[in-house]
Amino acid sequence: MNKPLRILSILSIVFITVIFMNAINKNTIDKDKIEPIVNTHKNYKIKALKLPENLNLAGEKVPVEIPDVRERMERELLVNTYWQSNGLLLLKRANKYFPIMEPLLKKYGLPDDFKFLALAESGFTDETSTAGAAGMWHFMKKTGKEYGLEINNNVDERYHIEKSTKVAAEYLKNAYERFGSWTLAAAAYNAGNYGISRRIEAQEVNNYYDAKLPDETERYVFRILALKEIISNPKKYGFVFEKEDLYHLDKTTTIKVDTAITNITAFAKKFGMNYKEFKIYNPWLREHHLNNKSRKMYEIKIPVK
Repeated sequence: MNKPLRILSILSIVFITVIFMNAINKNTIDKDKIEPIVNTHKNYKIKALKLPENLNLAGEKVPVEIPDVRERMERELLVNTYWQSNGLLLLKRANKYFPIMEPLLKKYGLPDDFKFLALAESGFTDETSTAGAAGMWHFMKKTGKEYGLEINNNVDERYHIEKSTKVAAEYLKNAYERFGSWTLAAAAYNAGNYGISRRIEAQEVNNYYDAKLPDETERYVFRILALKEIISNPKKYGFVFEKEDLYHLDKTTTIKVDTAITNITAFAKKFGMNYKEFKIYNPWLREHHLNNKSRKMYEIKIPVK
């Protein structure tokens, strides 16, 4: 090949290479434009929520036409909708304990909506609050004892669902008689009867939504309302699950004991349970034994297997 042809061939190769590299770079840039890197799933959207009509607590209407009330209601509805993991856990636990609680509320004359107060208080977990409130209804020791619950290191009936529900019903009905409002009764469950009385009298108002209250109490009723709305309409708020995904408690039978139990592990084995299973059904027994020096009659739950 002569020299001019060799130079022409080299220039052609260089030209083709440049065109090829430009094409690659262009495709890379175009691809980056088409598929940008994002921090959330492309289908994930945080939507503004529309407040449902006829929001109420035990039949008492929520005045969402008041701007402040509307904002506070929207806050709790948003927080409890988009805190998805907690919301799903509450749905699961509600299925476990509502069937026990609902007939008790009816028996003791308390509106059914107050099961959501218990859920808001404790999340249906066996945890003690930083202030010392315990059990599903989160009673303080002093209040629980005033209403007749046995509370000591050995036995703590704040963890007894039937007995604590009865006491909660008594407390809330007393508050209702005092204030003439279930909404104020719910607020008093959080802030105390005296705390609510003192503030509404000083402010010359007669309902929860007009009163300026401590921050926790100002959110309290709205959290109950938000949980009522979401738990009652889970699919409306994006919670997807099958029936078998929910929690449940096995059916139980009751045995009566009026003596001491020196060893709960040995006692549980007689009924085909281990210590942990026994405590799941009888969390009010707080130690490894039952003293019962007074020969009091206790009812102990045994699962029917």
